[in-house]
Amino acid sequence: MKKCLILTALAALCFAACNKNDGNEPVNPANEDGLVYVENNIRYIGNGDKEFEAPQGNYVLDASHVYVIRGWVYIAEGSSLKIPAGTLLKGKSEDANVKGSSLIIERGAKIYIEGTAAQPVVFTSDKPAGQRKPGDWGGIIICGKAKNNQSEMQIEGGPRSRHGGNDDADNSGVITYCRVEFAGYPFLTDKEINGITLGSVGSGTTFHHVQVSYSNDDSFEWFGGAVNATHLIAYHGWDDDFDTDNGFSGILQFLLGIRHPKIADTSLSNGFESDNDADGDDKTPYTSAKFCNVTLIGPALTAGFINEAGAGKYIDAGTLDPNNGSKVGQFQSGVQIRRNSRISLSNAVITGFPVGLVIENDKSVKNTQSEADNRQAIKNAIFGGYTDNAAGATYDNTAAAVPVLGSDKNKTWTDVYSADASATDNGTKSFSHRHALNAAGNNALATASPIDPNNYAPVAGSAAINAAFTVPAGFDASGNGFAGALKSNAATDNWLAGWTNFDPQNTAY
Repeated sequence: MKKCLILTALAALCFAACNKNDGNEPVNPANEDGLVYVENNIRYIGNGDKEFEAPQGNYVLDASHVYVIRGWVYIAEGSSLKIPAGTLLKGKSEDANVKGSSLIIERGAKIYIEGTAAQPVVFTSDKPAGQRKPGDWGGIIICGKAKNNQSEMQIEGGPRSRHGGNDDADNSGVITYCRVEFAGYPFLTDKEINGITLGSVGSGTTFHHVQVSYSNDDSFEWFGGAVNATHLIAYHGWDDDFDTDNGFSGILQFLLGIRHPKIADTSLSNGFESDNDADGDDKTPYTSAKFCNVTLIGPALTAGFINEAGAGKYIDAGTLDPNNGSKVGQFQSGVQIRRNSRISLSNAVITGFPVGLVIENDKSVKNTQSEADNRQAIKNAIFGGYTDNAAGATYDNTAAAVPVLGSDKNKTWTDVYSADASATDNGTKSFSHRHALNAAGNNALATASPIDPNNYAPVAGSAAINAAFTVPAGFDASGNGFAGALKSNAATDNWLAGWTNFDPQNTAY
């Protein structure tokens, strides 16, 4: 792969003639400069080659124009990019010169995506309505100087960018009221670009009200770092909704994940996937992120649920297949915790996956589940609406009788609520709370339906509305009294209003 030579003689000559922007005025759309190129009134960010580093400076886009991100565009150390409310940016889809166009914010640089509920910032495909697919472009990668458990790492999906340091309070900028659609490019095997990738991003960064839709890999993935976040949506992603690795320790509240019944990855797709590292090493900082007020809606609760030969495999009809090397696979679980991860989850509704929860002794690591050592503390969680996953013996819970979870398993449940009032362990690597599906493949929780299918919130009388559900220390107390991402289906509790889009395929941008 061609590498970018920073400020070669030719580039230096070009940049010397460019307008420099100091961040106080919008980039002049009438002129070519180090960041924006104008061709036939189309404003490109990047020069169209595979890799492009904007010369050092502070750039401000103009919300009255539409921008196209072309190639891998780096905002390098000492530079910043401000994208004001209402700006529309389109990722350039693959052609002979461009593959996986992405916006990459490197260590020491800053990104300011400053949308509002009325005017979100939107990153989407450059293809017309009806023709967009997951992976049309790369996505957004943010690298910081916070800690991870590998010291310094090359970011997944970034050909050159590294992340990591010792400053957990590092500030990479602001990302608020933002949508990222049809991103996620697999430029190398197991080195896919996610919808949004955060590497060692520090807690000084502001990150809230972000929706990732139709990502061709994970919707959100964190590699180390300590950034906190609220109000995140993973919609119809390809692989995992929320993936945490390499010592990520943030606090995250009000998360919503919604699966498409025909989109899953060959690696087995989950709502949550969490590792301490790829080998399950006992390295610090541990992956110890804390999650609260989470709703994960699996494929079984979506109209058009498809199960191929009872194997839990889901097949895309072709309209959403990007044909870029991504392989259609199968779903696995609402939550998969493995490889020495120590995340916690509270006040959650997790429903409609083949398996509810997998706590896995992968890589010969003994995972426990207790609050005492800050491992997988699962509290006030509603699990329901599951199928049996017969894809492989490792995750097979089809046995007529399964043992009740006991202390001999070194796993202790604390205040777990299940729709079928039982916690079961199949004696291998997984256990789940199961509830039967009706013949149509829809959620059969008629007496304790946890969510309104129209707005993903609990309805009156739902088991998800429970005054005893309180949030742990460190979380916003507005999450008390209910499980899930939304408090109720009342308009006053709908934090999705105004800035989200659940039909980006048919939106005329």
